[in-house]
Amino acid sequence: MGVMTIIAYIAVVVLVVNVILAGFVVFFERRNPASSWAWLLVLLFIPVLGFLIYMIFGRNSKREKMFQEKERYDREIYYHYLLHDERSVGRVKEQKAIIENGGKLIEAEYLTDLAYLNLNSGNWMTFNNRVTRFTNGREKFESLIHDIRAAKHFIHMEYYIWRGDELGCRLVQELTKKAKEGVEVRLLYDGMGNAALPKTFFYELLQAGGYTAAFLPPFIVRLNYRNHRKLCIIDGEIGYIGGFNVGDEYLGIVKRYGPWRDTHLRIEGDAIDQMQMRFIKDWNFTTTHGSVCLDPRYFPIRAQCEGVGMQIVSSGPDTKWHNIRNSYFKMINEAESHIYLTTPYFVPDDGIFEALRVAALSGLDVRILIPGNPDHLFVYWASTSYLGELLEAGVRCYQYEQGFIHAKCLCIDGKMCSVGTANMDIRSFDLNFEVNAFLYDAPFTQILENDFLSDLKKSIEISLDWYRHRKWWFKVKEAIARLISPML
Repeated sequence: MGVMTIIAYIAVVVLVVNVILAGFVVFFERRNPASSWAWLLVLLFIPVLGFLIYMIFGRNSKREKMFQEKERYDREIYYHYLLHDERSVGRVKEQKAIIENGGKLIEAEYLTDLAYLNLNSGNWMTFNNRVTRFTNGREKFESLIHDIRAAKHFIHMEYYIWRGDELGCRLVQELTKKAKEGVEVRLLYDGMGNAALPKTFFYELLQAGGYTAAFLPPFIVRLNYRNHRKLCIIDGEIGYIGGFNVGDEYLGIVKRYGPWRDTHLRIEGDAIDQMQMRFIKDWNFTTTHGSVCLDPRYFPIRAQCEGVGMQIVSSGPDTKWHNIRNSYFKMINEAESHIYLTTPYFVPDDGIFEALRVAALSGLDVRILIPGNPDHLFVYWASTSYLGELLEAGVRCYQYEQGFIHAKCLCIDGKMCSVGTANMDIRSFDLNFEVNAFLYDAPFTQILENDFLSDLKKSIEISLDWYRHRKWWFKVKEAIARLISPML
């Protein structure tokens, strides 16, 4: 058998394998058409390596058995909590009644619809919350350290990234001190986001009696699934949620990024119960060492008062629906005056993209702010390609120029807003484990809108004229990034 014959046989085998894989992608993986076409092109132009890339990055998370099992387990915990917590008996019926009657903190009809949408995904409404927002890391982490030092019973933390730098070490030292005092300390971090973190980094905390766990330790079939959630719950009385991870760059002292602009919330009120539930579900899925039961001490009874109405909403491979994406979609579609969006990564799916374009064509004031100093160039090029089309519909687009903006905020009509971990991109909608706070409160929303307008003064507006006359090489990069955007 000659060399040419062997090569021909190999080519035929590769072709057959590619056809089979292509059929699998099209007929067996339930994904959107854009994503399917992107993967078909990968399989076509990178025959062998494309298969490996698909196995690592392309598998449909909703079909993964472990995530289906996690979803069932999470549902069992949720209903167990509703049945055994005296404050939660009948809570769902009461919530639906409040929402259907247009609760006192929900003024507009479309906000009522959104609250009901989130309620149907297991996220109840709370009304007695006091909320403080942080826009820079120094203030946020000083507040967090102060609250850690005052902890008496437990500290539960969940972060996507935990650096082994000065800030990361300082927080571990504070947690170690509390563990030595007998405070229960549990720290959950993402396996992929912290793959380079030394295994001995948390040694002193563990020796002091604390617990740590890596969510989905990285290996070949799990690289694409990232726990992007950022939560901290202290004594069931204080909760933190938002965009800041743990690391020196989030203090704005890393030269590569410069000043770091983000948004994070400190919450006191019943919304913390939902954050606590989220942590328990993720922790118990990750490890049986130091597993957490539904102990009443994790859900203390709090004083009821008139405060900020809000829901804590999770989404990811462990939820049946794309809860945060659907909430974004609902907010955009029902806006009546203006839409202010800040996101570090803008790679929307077809529905979100069309909703924003229709909103602008309908005369709404739609503004989008992205970083001018991107940390991922492919995502940036894909973002500008989408923004270019939105510019033609009347959307106003901006690039933040004084450092790096990492905030994930959506504000609608000065009446309600969302702050959390989910970017406006396909990865956050489908692959990442995310958590957002949806706040139904005009005064607080106006604070975030003022932050947005202040950020615009530190930004450059992307004009339609600039976009139409951009360099040819920029257009090529955009075209490539746009083509693979469903995989970014």
